[in-house]
This record gives sequence, structure tokens and C-alpha cells, in this order.
Amino acid sequence: MREVVMYRGEDGYWVVECPSLPGCVSQGKTKKEAIQNIKEAISCYIHALKEDV
Repeated sequence: MREVVMYRGEDGYWVVECPSLPGCVSQGKTKKEAIQNIKEAISCYIHALKEDV
């Protein structure tokens, strides 16, 4: 489980960032969509880190 920060972007979309994973950012039209998208982004980010080892 990771902590995320969510806020409304200038374009009206919800932006979600994961501070413990630099550059791991996503967005969605709704809060629910944004959370789904950041979960996928976190999973991909961690997978990429494991491949680089």
C-alpha cells in the first residue's frame, strides 16, 4: 500500500501522485477513475524497477 496525493487539476481532471515513487503520476475524470489509474501506474512503476535490477 502506498500513500497518494490527489488534487483537482486546472483542466478539471483529478490528478494523483505517489510521492514515494518519483514521477509516478496519473489522472482521471473522476476520483474513482484516478485511483484506478494510479494503482495501475504504481504496479507498472514497481515492475519496471524490478526489471532494472
